[in-house]
Amino acid sequence: MSVVGAFEAKTKLSELLARVEQGEEIVITRRGKPVAKLVAPDAASGKEPRRATADELLRIGKEFQRLVQDDFASTDINDILYDADGLPK
Repeated sequence: MSVVGAFEAKTKLSELLARVEQGEEIVITRRGKPVAKLVAPDAASGKEPRRATADELLRIGKEFQRLVQDDFASTDINDILYDADGLPK
């Protein structure tokens, strides 16, 4: 892990981003104290993005077909894709 000051980070941002793309983590300091860390998006989350399974896609498709046969409104798609808290199912 590399450490750079805020001024250097500002002047060499493109170079630092290229290094992060290669997997390096870079800590940015202000007056010697760490204030930020540049990491690749996958490294920041700590896990791979979740992907829908075939069963989940089939369930969504069947539910969508059922709604289309009934009185369907475009807002109903939110009920299919998102839970009560607005998070993806």
